[in-house]
Order: sequence, then structure tokens, then C-alpha cells
Amino acid sequence: MSLSLIAFFILVAAFAIGSFTRINAGLIALVAAFGVGTLLVGMPIKDVIGQFPAGLFFILVGATLLFAIVRINGTIDLLAYWAERLAGDRKVLVPILMFLLTAALASAGAFTPAAIAIVAPVALALGLRFGISTLAMGLVIVQGANAGAFSPVNPFGVLANVMLDDAGASADSLKLYVYCFVFNAILAVIAYVLIQWIMKRRITRGSGSETGAAGADSNSGSVNSGSAGSLAGESGSSVLTVAAPAQVATDPALHKGPVKVAATPMRILTLIGLAALLVLTTVLGIDVGVASLVVALVLICVNPGEQKPAVESMPWSAIILVTGIVTYVGLLEEMGALKELEAGIAGLGDSSLAALIASYVVAVVSAFASTTGTLGVVSPIVTPIAMDPMLSPIGVITAIAISSSVVDVSPMSTSGALLMASAQPKDERMFFRALLLWAIAMIGIVPLLVWLIFVQLGLG
Repeated sequence: MSLSLIAFFILVAAFAIGSFTRINAGLIALVAAFGVGTLLVGMPIKDVIGQFPAGLFFILVGATLLFAIVRINGTIDLLAYWAERLAGDRKVLVPILMFLLTAALASAGAFTPAAIAIVAPVALALGLRFGISTLAMGLVIVQGANAGAFSPVNPFGVLANVMLDDAGASADSLKLYVYCFVFNAILAVIAYVLIQWIMKRRITRGSGSETGAAGADSNSGSVNSGSAGSLAGESGSSVLTVAAPAQVATDPALHKGPVKVAATPMRILTLIGLAALLVLTTVLGIDVGVASLVVALVLICVNPGEQKPAVESMPWSAIILVTGIVTYVGLLEEMGALKELEAGIAGLGDSSLAALIASYVVAVVSAFASTTGTLGVVSPIVTPIAMDPMLSPIGVITAIAISSSVVDVSPMSTSGALLMASAQPKDERMFFRALLLWAIAMIGIVPLLVWLIFVQLGLG
């Protein structure tokens, strides 16, 4: 058995242990990286340490610290109040508004984690208030970010357009953006309807079997008729929170409309900080993590009392999980395991089949690593496939673009980690499993679907 296969099996084992026990899969992967790197590959420890995703770590720390402050000082409540007033009693507008807001930020050039970090706290808070599953809201905003991610000014779009240029199809840049936007919009609708339907069935089942019960078992994820707030925690950002119909009917507060939230000077300053974050990341091109830390420090200097609760509420276990897994994937790339996969794809001969396999490979790799990095690595392989005269360049590259980004909901990706970071500590494992299952479903279904639509049917 080759070293690459052994290394891949160890990664699978880390996921299996992390999924079925309380041991952090990222911690297992981090330790395994040192074991595989030093004992099997013969790498110096400093080279293994070099695989640690410092940039991703800063993004996670900066974004989660900043939005812990935003949550603690009540700015999220203020934004939720404004959005709730805009939506009025039209519940259906809530996910639509959040999708469009995230898509607009990404289309304007915001790196997808930045767009999600800005919108997620507001979207999840609104989900709680309107009796919408926060998992459904989370999936909607990730799809919103992906919908706008392939605009010509977004980092994802820039990389995809490089592939278009190399394949001689630079004129199709707008098509790439439109195709990705429409596909992700449809996927957002499917995700929202499906998750809401699942939660409604759970509520109905719980109402029938435990009429007098109030609460939910956070380990199993079941929710009964009185459990609208039982998973919400103090900040109301749980994984599968949804208000039961019985509660909506009996709770007068849900009929009086939005509860007014004051626009205090600190909250206004925080909003200015969020706007500054957008400018720093999109206009000035500053790293999302660094920009978030700068804004967070300014807010802490104004109100030092927010520092301790904000740091204590940061999801450190989620940060270890994500960075540990990505460190191991970096080791796989360093030892050439990913290159072996790429070489195998390039040697298939059949360009159409190669496009399908490439779509699956980028989906799998991107679920555990940076989508930006994945697009950059796969570009030399995709370009020759896209240049095959029997295939449509825009079709092949659209299939690759969607396959690589649709799995960003994975808890090992930055976007998924930001969603997971919004969950209460007691719900973290449930959120992790839910996002991982969705990502696995996307890996299994989407590459084949987009290959059929854009490659086989030649849409474009």
C-alpha cells in the first residue's frame, strides 16, 4: 500500500472517530499530521508545522472575535430588528433578503467568508424570531455567498476567469457568473424547503408523542411542540431551532411584531466598524482575518468590558477542528498525494469523463481545504479538458466552479466553520454533523448534476 493511500485512510479514520465520539477530529488530524509527516514521510517537524493554515486561523479568530462583540453589545439584535421591520409579517421574505444581501456582498467583491461573517449572525437571529430553522438560514446564506462568488471581482471569480482565459473563452465571464448565481439560488430554495419540512415533521412527531413535554434532547436533535427556545441558548443561534406552531399560536409576543431595539452609540459604532470591514476587505484588499482583528480591537478599546466575554465565547473547539483538518490536507499536498490524484485524472484520455472526475475531486478536496486554493491547484488540469473541441469551455469550467464551491458548507471549510461558530457549545456537535451530512450530499449529487447540465448537454 502506498504512503498516499495510508495517509488518506488516516484522514478518513480521524473523521470517523470525530463523528462517533466526543474526541475532536481536528485534534486527531493535527497529531496525525506530525506522525505521518515525520515517521512515514521523513519531514522535519518545522515543515509539518509549516502546513498549519495561519491565514485561515486568523480569519476564524478575527471573524469570531468580532462577531462575538457584535452579539454581546446587541448590534445583531438591532440589525435583526431593522430586517424584521422590513420583512413585516412576510416570513418568506426573511431568507430571500438574507440570500440577496449575502450574494450582493460577494458580487461586490467580498471574500465569501467575509460576506457570511457579516450576514450570518443577523440571519440566524432572524431565523429564531420567525420560527425558521437556523440550519436552513445558514445554508441559505452560504448559497447566497456562492451565488455571488463568481463575479469578475470576487477572488473565486478571478481564478475561474483565469481558466476561461487560458481556454480561450474569456468572453463567457458573465455567463459563468449568471450560471453560478442561478444554480445556487435554486439550491438555496431546495435547502430551505427541505430543512423546514424535516423540522416540521419532527415537531409534528414530537407533538403527537410527548404532548405535555417542553424541551428537546440536543444530543438527538429532536424537537417537540414546546421546544422553540430550548435549543436557542442565550444568543438564540442554535442549529435546528424552529418555533412550534403551538407556540406561535399561544405566544402573544410573536404577534406584536418586532420588539424595538435602540440604536445606541456603541451599536452605531459597531455598524460603522462592519462597514469598515467591508471596505478594508473589498476595496483595500486586506485579509479578512486581519481586518476583523483591527475592527475588533477598536471596539474593545472603546468598551474594554466586552473583551473577556467575547474571547470566552469564541468557538475554540471549532477552530481546532478546522485548522487541524486543513493542516493534514496541507500535508497530503506537500507529500504529493493530491498530485497523484491530479495525474490520474489527466491520464484518463476521455475529456468528458475527466471533467466529471475532476468535478468530484475538487468537491472532495474543497470540502476539507480552501476553495481558492483548490481552484488554483486544479487550474492546470482543467484548462486542457476545457480546450477539448468536443466540449464547451464555459460548461466545463462552470461545472468545476460550482462543484468546488457548493461544498463550502462543510464544517472544515471557512464558510462552514463560521456557521458552526454561531452555534452554542452544547449544540456544536449537532451542527457539525448536520453541516457535514449536507456537504457529503453535495459531494455525491452536485458534481454529477452539473456535469450532465453543463458538460454533457453543452449548456453555454
